[in-house]
Amino acid sequence: MVPNEKTDVLVIGAGPAGSMTAKWAAKSGSRVLMLEKRQEIGSPVRCGEGMSKDWLGEVGIKPGRWINVEVEGARIYSPSEKVFEINEKHAGNEVGYVVERDEFDKQLAIDAANAGVEVRLKSAAVALLKENGRIVGARVKEFGETHEIRAPITIGADGFESQIGRWAGISTNIAMRDMDTCLQYRMTNVGCDVRYCDFYLGKVAPGGYVWVFPKGEGLANVGIGVQVSQVQNLADARTYLDRWIAAHPEYAKGKKIDMVGGGVSISAPLKQTVTDGLMLVGDAARMIDPLTGGGIANGCIAGKICGTVATEAVTAGDPSKEFLQRYEKGWRARLEEKLYRNWLAKEKLVSLSDETFDKIIEVLAGVKLEKLNVHNILKAVHTKYPEVTKEFEAFL
Repeated sequence: MVPNEKTDVLVIGAGPAGSMTAKWAAKSGSRVLMLEKRQEIGSPVRCGEGMSKDWLGEVGIKPGRWINVEVEGARIYSPSEKVFEINEKHAGNEVGYVVERDEFDKQLAIDAANAGVEVRLKSAAVALLKENGRIVGARVKEFGETHEIRAPITIGADGFESQIGRWAGISTNIAMRDMDTCLQYRMTNVGCDVRYCDFYLGKVAPGGYVWVFPKGEGLANVGIGVQVSQVQNLADARTYLDRWIAAHPEYAKGKKIDMVGGGVSISAPLKQTVTDGLMLVGDAARMIDPLTGGGIANGCIAGKICGTVATEAVTAGDPSKEFLQRYEKGWRARLEEKLYRNWLAKEKLVSLSDETFDKIIEVLAGVKLEKLNVHNILKAVHTKYPEVTKEFEAFL
């Protein structure tokens, strides 16, 4: 029988947000134990593998061998395939590097371990421990045996399907319109341009987009995200993606060598991410960008704040919900306005016709915007097609 254990900070989930939280908690002086239910960190990959790069220094990540390609920018295609080119600085949190996601996740876990974190694989939380209404750790199953790990601070970093939040009594409900179902092939012998990440909008991907992220010459991730509420069943994502590939000769000639699928939240962030003794971070806290579906940067940025506050709470001997508001306020000050604004924009964009998308991309392709954001895009479109922006008056 495995004996019960104690630690200062227990992190459940070893994705980017979990590793970043664990690393910063350890760097701040806590004893940290990080659990991963799978036997290998980073696998299976469920990600388009594109990310921006301007945030890496903020959280202490150094570029490494996990980078496949550094792109110049993005190309956004309208339904009639008018194209708008944008440099990587303004292209959003999916563009900058195309990476080997499993290698990236492993590197973040290595960084956490080097900071003093104990990492355990094939260790699954099966319940939270509660005393007097406060979370005091978790019941964990490791190699067939169950035992308790007690900690004043527990972190739920267990991804989009997070159970930790639900077990803690935090509302993590999500509407069908706030979920995408995604499918991606890795394809070889394709005619991708390694300078750009490409995005295709409109009815080719209802409520979402098709993406092409180059992994090297002739090699690319070709994927799709479609809004769950706009398709009959989850398998429709494959139908739409196969149809798009067949219509594009430079990809129709390619060969599929890998396939991944899964769900992504495109919701507003949770209204509550802390309770007594517990914090949620990353995808578990719905920190994914609702416009792009990208969550790596946001999860890591929030993870640094989360880990730092975790140690502050341990040091103060105060794991109360009130003390943990430091994290709630910190990550919201850094991320919430953009997340909420992009969720509102997503709510409008999913209702647009292909004709409207064509008009928007046509305008953007013909103007120079010093700073690319939702507000400036709408102002530019408004000058030529004021009827298009009528639905977006709140943003203007």
